[in-house]
Amino acid sequence: MRANSLALRLFLWAAGWTLAIVLVTGIVLSSLYRDAVERAFDGRLQVYLRTLVADLANPETPEERLPDAVTEPLFDLPLSGWYWQVTRIDTQKPEIRASRSLWDGGLPVLPRGDAVSALSVRSGYVNGPEDQKLRMVERNIDLGEEGTFLVAVAGDAAEIEDDIRSFNRALFITFCALALVLLLTTAFQVQFGLAPLKRISQQLAAIRSGQVERLEGKFPVEIAPLAREANALLDANREIVERARTHVGNLAHALKTPLSVVMNEAAARSDDPLAQKVREQAEVMRDQITRHLERARMAARLSVVGTVTDVAPVLHAIARTMEKTHRDKDLTLRVDAPEDGQFRGEKQDLEEMVGNLVDNACKWAQSRVVIEVLKERAEDGRDTIRIIVDDDGPGLTAAEREQVARRGRRLDETKPGSGLGLSIVVELAALYGGTFALGTAPLGGLRAELVLPAA
Repeated sequence: MRANSLALRLFLWAAGWTLAIVLVTGIVLSSLYRDAVERAFDGRLQVYLRTLVADLANPETPEERLPDAVTEPLFDLPLSGWYWQVTRIDTQKPEIRASRSLWDGGLPVLPRGDAVSALSVRSGYVNGPEDQKLRMVERNIDLGEEGTFLVAVAGDAAEIEDDIRSFNRALFITFCALALVLLLTTAFQVQFGLAPLKRISQQLAAIRSGQVERLEGKFPVEIAPLAREANALLDANREIVERARTHVGNLAHALKTPLSVVMNEAAARSDDPLAQKVREQAEVMRDQITRHLERARMAARLSVVGTVTDVAPVLHAIARTMEKTHRDKDLTLRVDAPEDGQFRGEKQDLEEMVGNLVDNACKWAQSRVVIEVLKERAEDGRDTIRIIVDDDGPGLTAAEREQVARRGRRLDETKPGSGLGLSIVVELAALYGGTFALGTAPLGGLRAELVLPAA
């Protein structure tokens, strides 16, 4: 799931950058093409402009200082969008000569702020007759005593817009196809590139569930060091746990023997108050040592990665043992457990927890003990197994149920035991992230429910 999430994030990141680059590139290309089309159109207008300037500077007769026309049919067609106009501007009343296509209209003057070339030719967009959008070039001509003239030529800007629109449409289609190809390529690269990480994630999940013990298979050179370090970490973890188990066992033997000697010596002097006090405190010490060594042993086992135990065989074995242990009571033990139920933890811990519960049930049951296993899913999405042990004994009140879960507390001193069984179950279940609860069984006696992580 995490690998898929990472792949999705990488794909979205790459896709975002791809689309942004394609968009910016398209805008830049469209802008460059517009500039190229406008320059080409201006070049076409300037050809007519130079013709008019030449005719103006070298008329056939001095009286024809203002030219009549440019040899282009569009300049004769009324409101064709193609116009020229020559205006003498050094007189009180400007003299204007224009193309027939202007009809009765005229061309506006470009603002002086527009771009000016080396030949002082101004270009830009204006609104002509009938609000036509025109592309116009104009130039001032000073002929000295013969006058100063403003020569302007304009063409229909729709040609520019149509050309640019066609280009943008082709550009859009091309870049959409290119973006689609790039996105598909990116998706393939992300999926292919993250495949080794996904495989590592799946194998780590298999290790955690106890299916395998190490990362196996070949990985790319970029991922291989990660796999090697993960395997080295797993090996180091197993070595540390094994050493911890050894130390716990050695400590248990080292402490129990001196304590036994002290208790035996104190028991031999039972009349001595000091000996009684020593024996009392030695028993407290033995209890504390047993408790903390047991917790250390459990914590060491819990740190082993990937340990899985089949539940059904363990429960059947416990039931057979308890039938023999309590055969004098003629009990009926029934086990209802699915064959595929698995506990994510050590077999010894499961035996200790369930064994304590079943042994306690057998001590108090009249004739029947039922052990049931249910596979469930917790609210946080984890798979769990619920082990229920019911008996038909006298049961317990709510206050008594709360009391018996405390360490060393016993309600009936006539029954054998130390009072540590249920507290050990509580501690073990908590270490595994599980829960333990007592209730009333449908058989009339006590119900013990143990919820543990499932594989």
